[in-house]
Amino acid sequence: MGIALEKKIWHVAAYIRLSRDDGSDESISVANQRQILLEFLEHSFQGEHILEGIYVDDGESGTDYDRPAFQRMLRHVEEGRINCIICKNLSRAFRNYSDQGYFLESFFPRFHIRFITLGEPVMDTFLHPDAVNGMEVPINGLMNDRFAYKTSCDIRRTLDTKRRKGEFIGAFAPYGYVRDLKDKKRLIIDPKAAWVVQHIFLWYVYGDGDATTSGGGRDRKGEKGTLSKEGIARKLNAMGIPNPTAYKRSNGLKYYNPHSSKNDGLWQGTGISAILSNEIYTGTMVQGKQRVISYKVHKKISVPKEEWYRVENTHEAIIDPRVFAMAQELQEKDIRRPPMGRQNYLFSGVLRCADCQKAMTRKPSKNLVYYNCSTYKRKSKSSCTIHSIRLDILESVVLTVIRKQIETGSRIDEVIEKIRQAPTAEYRTGSLEAFLEVCTRKLERTKAAQAQLYLDWKNGDLNHEEYIELKETFQKQRKQLKKEIFHITEEMEELEKALHSHCSCVQSFLRNKNIEVLSQGLLLQLVKDIFVHEGGGITIVFKFKDPYKREAMHQNIFDAWNTMKVPLFRSTKN
Repeated sequence: MGIALEKKIWHVAAYIRLSRDDGSDESISVANQRQILLEFLEHSFQGEHILEGIYVDDGESGTDYDRPAFQRMLRHVEEGRINCIICKNLSRAFRNYSDQGYFLESFFPRFHIRFITLGEPVMDTFLHPDAVNGMEVPINGLMNDRFAYKTSCDIRRTLDTKRRKGEFIGAFAPYGYVRDLKDKKRLIIDPKAAWVVQHIFLWYVYGDGDATTSGGGRDRKGEKGTLSKEGIARKLNAMGIPNPTAYKRSNGLKYYNPHSSKNDGLWQGTGISAILSNEIYTGTMVQGKQRVISYKVHKKISVPKEEWYRVENTHEAIIDPRVFAMAQELQEKDIRRPPMGRQNYLFSGVLRCADCQKAMTRKPSKNLVYYNCSTYKRKSKSSCTIHSIRLDILESVVLTVIRKQIETGSRIDEVIEKIRQAPTAEYRTGSLEAFLEVCTRKLERTKAAQAQLYLDWKNGDLNHEEYIELKETFQKQRKQLKKEIFHITEEMEELEKALHSHCSCVQSFLRNKNIEVLSQGLLLQLVKDIFVHEGGGITIVFKFKDPYKREAMHQNIFDAWNTMKVPLFRSTKN
């Protein structure tokens, strides 16, 4: 053995790993491990050696071997540059029992690697090859594996608690925010980036211009629309604004993601989409969208939306929730874009054939634009008719109708307020409450009468047939009264919701007084669908209900209930 040691030259790799899970234990710090390994090589290593490199994984888990420095070391092993690996102890190299077995029993022997650990269990696979097959090494590996599992469970519970409380736990704040230096669990607005986020939403929902009156610049055929995601990306790039990754790095952050090396600092449509879909800009903390498969398999998988952690009002909003909701609806609709992708067409996602219900297709012709039924144009001329309408006529008619609705809405606002304050409204609400009280009292009396019924039968005031018949009657009455009480309560809640809903819809219209041009954002806010009939007629379906119809419905239901009679049995016993 001594002769072999003298002739062989060991090309050594010193491996060091420190995990975030190790906390602040100075005994296993990178500096401490480095010092221990270098002192061993200088004073205690048996054989002639050359230190080929020190491989450090700082902040990496040992539960798998997909670690940058470890992988680099393995490549050097395969290339023949290394034939000896030393580390402080087994847990620095492996915290996964199966990985430990694979490398000690298969990979290292296959490449004739001498593996040395300095801490318990002390091992040297060249000097003492049988140590790998003893009990101490696998038992130690199993303990390291269980320690990793327990640590993972503890950390997951801690992070889930923080998520439930709405505390930000990410390494880097989302674009538009920075972490509060006084409380790193809290987000505060980054004004420069927040300006970009605000304009991304405004351009996407309202277009490139004054969001209250304009829907953006017109395309070459005169149609006004909002900017597409690709169009927004091009605009930001033309303005010289760096994308989120480049922006964070320019501010001194060591930001990294799997695609960072390929990032050229330019915006893309996918990046715009990620911002438009992020609810965190409304002041709601949303976390837990992904999780690792297990403490050993660190690949991330998507989590169902219902399992996300959502906590409202945890930080200042950059985007109004109403604008955010409009952006989500726009993304869900069937949006048609021009070939260059800079703008969305004005009526994208809302224009449909009144007969087959399919989307209308856009066709420029001689400086005009027409919309035709897509079934007729693309699939079968026998399945539907053309349903043609000119864009300029469509835009003019829709604008006129919306103006009329806004004008009516201003009157409805006054009418609804009068309805809420009028004696009839008070009577209606009060009567529902009074009727609820009557029904409740009748139910209690029915219960009492049913209880008395048994005593009347036992006392001989009723025969058995009378008792059974009256008992069934009371049971039906109790069931009917419970049903009526439920419906009255439900109706009272609906009435209050309806009034609030009308106010909300009215406000949506009143915000757009004196509108001069249509925008896609305005259409999305007010219009559900526009149906084009054969011959050029249109039907506009707005996103609100007729308040007068709702009021009438409540009155009719109340009248029906108010005339209902519920018979009660009275005992003949004095």
